[in-house]
Amino acid sequence: MIDHSAHCGTHALAARGSDMYETPPCAVRALLEVETLPPGAVWEPACGRGNIVRVLGEFGYRTYATDLHDYGAPERDAAGIDFLQATGSAPCFVGSIVTNPPYRLAGDFVCHALTICPRVCMLLRLAFLESKRRSAILDDGWLARVHVFRKRLPMMHREGWTGPRASSAIAFAWFVWDREHAGPAQLDRI
Repeated sequence: MIDHSAHCGTHALAARGSDMYETPPCAVRALLEVETLPPGAVWEPACGRGNIVRVLGEFGYRTYATDLHDYGAPERDAAGIDFLQATGSAPCFVGSIVTNPPYRLAGDFVCHALTICPRVCMLLRLAFLESKRRSAILDDGWLARVHVFRKRLPMMHREGWTGPRASSAIAFAWFVWDREHAGPAQLDRI
């Protein structure tokens, strides 16, 4: 078994800033049409305004929603929680982690999530597969499934963006890690 924490550095809090992009609800619904999450609450550690949490609730999942910043999500359990600094295992009532992490910290989020929870689903750019630097989390056998969107998601604009609204030119996928999985990842289109 690979010690993921040894391969993943974390950034200082001051270097991160706000990197919040609201997740389109259709993206979460698409995930839940192809994945059944394990028993227990779903931890959304970068809940932003709560889009993922609301859809999880629509599907009957109990959630634990946190974020480093307070974006006013009514479903949020706590703000000021730095997921990358959470130690030990996930709270005992959590069975999975589902999030759209700040992209520049995506590798760190995956590494850390895998040290504290057995099932991890992250909405990431498809280009996440391209990095040699991420080999430890992509090639260890725990990456079980990659659900690539057939059509581009609606554009996710950065929090506070006041420029023109553009259509998305970026391919996204749900990456699903499962510590009980061994072998190559399954790739499908959703």
